[in-house]
Amino acid sequence: MELAYYSDYAVRLVNTEEPARGQDSLTSVEAVRELFGINQSAARRATDADVTRFRSVRGRLRSVFEAADGGDETLAVDLLNSLLLEFPVSPQISGHDHRDDDGSPLWHMHLADHPSNATAGFAAIAAMGLAFHLTEYGVDRLGLCEASPCRNAYLDTSTNRSRRYCSDRCATRANVAAYRARKRLEADRSVSTGLSADSTQRTTANGER
Repeated sequence: MELAYYSDYAVRLVNTEEPARGQDSLTSVEAVRELFGINQSAARRATDADVTRFRSVRGRLRSVFEAADGGDETLAVDLLNSLLLEFPVSPQISGHDHRDDDGSPLWHMHLADHPSNATAGFAAIAAMGLAFHLTEYGVDRLGLCEASPCRNAYLDTSTNRSRRYCSDRCATRANVAAYRARKRLEADRSVSTGLSADSTQRTTANGER
């Protein structure tokens, strides 16, 4: 599987909660299972107990994004390392579903599911995927959406490190808000300038009497 697939595990989990809006979609075992996507065998291991465990891991992953977004690289790495130590991965060489033109396997690294429980398996893959992304592209590629009050996590894969929003929707909303703010400021300045000009005219007129 591709690196982007693994790092997306962390993003999907973090974004199940929007603290500023008081929203949390991680409220049932079904919600936990949906996070695994196509990995149905791992999803079937999830139980009600995983809801609480997933929320705990989610908070720790969000802390990694918050540290990175705040420019504290060392803290982001330390927090991620603690997750890697607690939830180790089981790397395997795999060739399933990947064949060249001759039908031979295209060998690649695969992060195997952790056998103990659903949370351990998901956390291990999410942490390792995020670690790969961080070391490959840099800590500053981990961000939180600037479109208030969103603050969803995202991974910046742009060529010029310019991403600031989690989605096109948030980018559009932020741009519209910024445009309206500029228009209000221009209007306020126009009113202020008009009042100043009117005051000056009255002062001049009074002085000529």
